[in-house]
Amino acid sequence: MKSTFFIFFFILVSNCFSQIYMCKDGITKFTSEAPLELIKAQSNKTVGALDIGNKNVAFSVNVDSFDGFNSGLQKEHFKENYLETMKYANATFKGKIIEDIDFTKNGTYTVRAKGTFNIHGTEKEKIVKTKITVKDKEILIETSFEVPLEDHNIKIPKVVNQKIASIILVDVKATLKPKA
Repeated sequence: MKSTFFIFFFILVSNCFSQIYMCKDGITKFTSEAPLELIKAQSNKTVGALDIGNKNVAFSVNVDSFDGFNSGLQKEHFKENYLETMKYANATFKGKIIEDIDFTKNGTYTVRAKGTFNIHGTEKEKIVKTKITVKDKEILIETSFEVPLEDHNIKIPKVVNQKIASIILVDVKATLKPKA
């Protein structure tokens, strides 16, 4: 619910003469590669919006929607103990594409998006290298970036610090289509 509100708010504040592209089923994956354990999970419920006129971009994923953990207990610890999803439901990025792109021409572009990443209630400025592929009426966005847990006040008990990486790799892939 909050993810949807976030995207609709983005649309309201965007230039009304611009073309908005949206996604409701993007994929966000994360990987924690620690000395004693590899943890991977993904969500297919990432929502996003891109205003091709002013190059504003916003993405949100409900942290509860991640699946694929090694066990149910691992997922429970992720949700309740580390990310506290009852208190901090969403991870979000809102920002602006730095480089110019001709969204009317098919092609693949490597750009940077500068903005604010928020998870666990803590915002951090980020510049994220992003691959954008324009094909006909669709825009594919693919990016990978690191999230240092310490930067977002995510505490890992010493008893499990060899099982959870201090820096998490996040991958996002989303196909956006023109808003009807």
